[in-house]
Amino acid sequence: MNNLQFDKELLTRSLPSGFDVETTLSHFSIITYMVDPKLLRPLVHERFELDCIITPKGEQKALISIVPFWDLDFRLVKFPWIKKSFGQTNYRAYVTDSITGEHVAWFFGTSLDSFSVNFPRYIWNLPWHKTKMKFDVNYDHDLKKYTSYKINSHSKWANLNIELEDTGKPPKTLLGFSDLETGLVLLTHPLKGFFYLRNGKLGSYSIWHDKLNPTEGHISNADISLLQKLGLATKTEPLEIHSVLIQHQTNFTVYLPPVAL
Repeated sequence: MNNLQFDKELLTRSLPSGFDVETTLSHFSIITYMVDPKLLRPLVHERFELDCIITPKGEQKALISIVPFWDLDFRLVKFPWIKKSFGQTNYRAYVTDSITGEHVAWFFGTSLDSFSVNFPRYIWNLPWHKTKMKFDVNYDHDLKKYTSYKINSHSKWANLNIELEDTGKPPKTLLGFSDLETGLVLLTHPLKGFFYLRNGKLGSYSIWHDKLNPTEGHISNADISLLQKLGLATKTEPLEIHSVLIQHQTNFTVYLPPVAL
């Protein structure tokens, strides 16, 4: 993998309009696991190449992330006075678009704790699923870290129970990457997402956010049912943790509607 940088193109925001969404994400974390590329390959459209790292043992591993957060003030640019708050979890892998050469995210799906999940699910055919989420978090502004970070999510599609420890310190390295910036660009800054629509077609939408400044975390407890459902892990053979990155808050722009390709 070539070295990646937070260049002007990545950090330049396109002006949102119409049905585009702006939102502040709180309690945002990226929990990344290493998986066997042979197991992941059938789950991703053939247009995309898996982004892989080489471990110290010389093993090639693909990367997937569970990304939970709280949408603090989800609002359409066209109607900014209407604001919603709810929990959300994105499940994604890291891939390269063979057509454009861009590093992007491949979404297995999204869990949303809001009745509004029905709009993207049934109108746009997005792979979004209703869930119930509970956040037990406490952020110490003086220490600039979480003293408690627990999330519970329950749905027919994917259950999630995680407890994280926040070091309050930025990561110094990321396993398998030649330098820290390359790893942060890949894991924290994919601005395009692709997925299978519920009708089986390929879909995509874009987002934008500024460069994140996450702290390094550790997993105290994690039960992620979707990994077993997808065939990426078993109860007897849990996946290897790659990294845990925690961001207290950040602003996101989501460019909508999604497109079918």
